Amino acid sequence: MSLPLMPKATAVWLIDKTALTFEQIADFCGMHPLEIQAIADGEVAQGINAYDPVANKQVTAEDIARCEKNPALRLKLLAAADPHPKKGKGGRYTPVAKRNDRPDAIAYLLRNYPHLTDAQIIKLLGTTKDTIHKIRERSHWNSSNIKPRDPVILGLCKQSDLNDAVAAANERLTREGQTPPAPPSTEAA
Repeated sequence: MSLPLMPKATAVWLIDKTALTFEQIADFCGMHPLEIQAIADGEVAQGINAYDPVANKQVTAEDIARCEKNPALRLKLLAAADPHPKKGKGGRYTPVAKRNDRPDAIAYLLRNYPHLTDAQIIKLLGTTKDTIHKIRERSHWNSSNIKPRDPVILGLCKQSDLNDAVAAANERLTREGQTPPAPPSTEAA
């Protein structure tokens, strides 16, 4: 369960401004009821300024009023106030030291898994469609030095991610009525 932003300051405000039980405040703030009791007695959090969860859209005044009437009910944190928003995956970062290995990994995937789409390779290795095209056509600026090497061993992707991408490509081929290729031999790397 998510906690409100600044739980101790929120607890101070709830103690001062509401008639909620210590258990309700403790449950909402992710604290122990005895700690809430200590805050109410002035033994803990004396210098903490109160933080209004209603004004900051963490909980509604109606929810507080509902819980004040029934001690068995619990406050619910509003979804918009979740301090840990779900964020999508951004672009894949490759450390500078491993960037020169990326063309080798692309060549490996093109040779051993020709049924992977460019989009899957882009997602696995964090590369561009243009780079994949240049390596495929052997027009890359460093094509004479590219040696196909396993991207998992190079540390550019995880084995589980590679397995998932290959399984998805195999399913796509099966749906299209084609036979998926046999997995590459383990001795060639």
